[in-house]
Amino acid sequence: MALGGGPLGAIIGRYPSFAAADDQDPGGGVIRHDRKCRDWPFLLLFAAFWVAMIVNSSFGFNQGNPLRLTFGLDYKGNICGSRHADPDLRELDVRYWMNPNQVYQSGLKSSHISLPDAKAICLMECPLPAEDGLNFVCDYPEGDIRLSVDDWINRDYDYFEYLTPDMRNSSLQLQGPCYPVIFPSVNVYWSCQFIARASNVSLKHWQQMGGVSIDENMLVDKTIHNAINSKSAVLKRYVADIQKSWPVLIVCGGLLPLFLSVIWLMMIRYFVAGMPWITVVVFNALVISVTMFFYIKAGWIGHDPLTVVIGESDPYVNIGGREINHLHAASVLMTVIMILAFLTSIAIARRILIATSVLKVAAKVIGEVQALIIFPVVPFLILTIFYIFWFSAMLHLFSAGQVIKNDCNTDCCSYDLKLGRVNCDSCCGYSIHYTPHIGIAILFHFLCCYWATQFFIGCSSTVIAGSVASYYWARGEISHDIPFHTVVSSLKRLVRYSLGSVALGSLIVSIIEWVRFILETLRRRLKFVDSAHDSWFGKTVSSSSQCCLGCIDWTLKSVNRNAYITIAITGKGFFKASALATGLIMKNVLRIGKVNVIGDVILMLGKLCVSLLCALFAFIMLDKHKYRSGHNKISSPLVPVLVSWALGYIVAKLFFAVVEMSIDTIILSFCQDTEEHQGNAQYAPPLLMETLDEESELQRLTEGP
Repeated sequence: MALGGGPLGAIIGRYPSFAAADDQDPGGGVIRHDRKCRDWPFLLLFAAFWVAMIVNSSFGFNQGNPLRLTFGLDYKGNICGSRHADPDLRELDVRYWMNPNQVYQSGLKSSHISLPDAKAICLMECPLPAEDGLNFVCDYPEGDIRLSVDDWINRDYDYFEYLTPDMRNSSLQLQGPCYPVIFPSVNVYWSCQFIARASNVSLKHWQQMGGVSIDENMLVDKTIHNAINSKSAVLKRYVADIQKSWPVLIVCGGLLPLFLSVIWLMMIRYFVAGMPWITVVVFNALVISVTMFFYIKAGWIGHDPLTVVIGESDPYVNIGGREINHLHAASVLMTVIMILAFLTSIAIARRILIATSVLKVAAKVIGEVQALIIFPVVPFLILTIFYIFWFSAMLHLFSAGQVIKNDCNTDCCSYDLKLGRVNCDSCCGYSIHYTPHIGIAILFHFLCCYWATQFFIGCSSTVIAGSVASYYWARGEISHDIPFHTVVSSLKRLVRYSLGSVALGSLIVSIIEWVRFILETLRRRLKFVDSAHDSWFGKTVSSSSQCCLGCIDWTLKSVNRNAYITIAITGKGFFKASALATGLIMKNVLRIGKVNVIGDVILMLGKLCVSLLCALFAFIMLDKHKYRSGHNKISSPLVPVLVSWALGYIVAKLFFAVVEMSIDTIILSFCQDTEEHQGNAQYAPPLLMETLDEESELQRLTEGP
């Protein structure tokens, strides 16, 4: 069986093979044989997804405000730190709840008041009780209070001495405009968390002035702590960390993996014999290094754990958070990965020589088709532009909720400086409300990102496969043409004929990944509501389904890779190319299987080396003072490090595809060559034949008798 109905040499080579010499024009370049636009409806679907993603993103840009991810709202619905608020809050970015009794009552299960309805204002820093008296924090100056915002800040937010008798009496009833500072507080992620340790001096002065009783219960502390550490608040901070650490992502997720990947390809070209051993050793060293950094930030070793407090605080006050718990979980996971990495290295040590042999074939191709080293820069630049747009839109989508006044139905009163009296009609605070369609928009945004990423990687792989196939079927007769012409020609064929096929292949992988994600989400939710899930049968069904989907996903990615090669060679549609490639592989699996598997393992370790080094550098950059204090303080290094790792892996995948697709294309072409010539490949490079012969001998030596 020959691909495309005739010998493959007649399809891909510059000159026709003997079997097709009578049918083709030798000077015509028969690479365009029997090609037409394939799977074009899926290209239209991909274009429609791009239009939908742009529309979806424009909604985020129009409705979102990334400041909402970091800073809270005051009682007027203003975002702390916003220059567009009334008054101007550009320097006032810390949220402070003024009435401690409201904070306490919001923590009671039987209470109708919630913390968002407790009166909060924005300050520059969290206030502390006076050591020998009583401090007040007063409302924004307006109405009869003739102070500018700057004067109010300079007075430490205290204008109690300027209050009229009515205002003072209202303040002593905890109705404002001034409230006593009884509890110390610390800045925890831009909200002042009370420490349930009332100042005896301040409390005594308050009582002597005739102030109402103030509750000193631990709920004052726990209520704010629970709000700051809610799942939604932590998720917002994680997303905000991406925005704050964008220089780290550019360096560690873009420039660094680009540099490392090119260096790795150059070393494969000129130092192929030692690269498998270097890759294995460096991989283990990097896994250990990244694990140690997780241990340091988790507080398990060293004296530099993650802290949730912004600025200075009492060293005897220990405040925890979900971020710290997540770092502990990540540290445990990295420990497991470190052990598995070490065991895997031991398992493949005896097969390293096989990997060296197959990498020599790729090195030979890279040496002949030198443009392959440069070509991945093109999809890298495209993906860079796409990710800048995508991350910006993501930040706005996550903050695209509406600031709406709460319907609290509570009986409370506070002094309104504009009205000049106590007002009991407007006690409710403001909250950011997210409608279900925003969640759908965010999920759609992630789906578009995954599909687009797979599409660009697939396009890059197809171009590389077409270039390498030209090298194989030319038998060295066009070496003077190969360095640049074949890559450009392969790119033209992709754009003209096969973009729809690549769109289809990348869509299938994306759908499988999303089915896995949805099932995993359902499994986690059912775990809390379905007692049957805790049974042996439920756990077995859940684990089996995840395992099966994982195997399907791995198989599809492997089929996709070989399908892209066949598409590049023959111009067939995706499903036809998948069937042809799978048939060839199955017929020759015993001969080329081990060579391909060991080579893939080394390449996978190489990609992990690049991405782990990116994660390690991200840890180092995030450890600078810039990201540990002030407005750029990140809540945790976890998300920026993981994003740097993911971006580094994607960039490495683009460049390592040069080696990966070279090996796979040579092997697949070898299988077809063997099929056409009764078991004796006529076009195979001598180095490939030597590698396959060496593999058989190495298998005998390493396995023993």
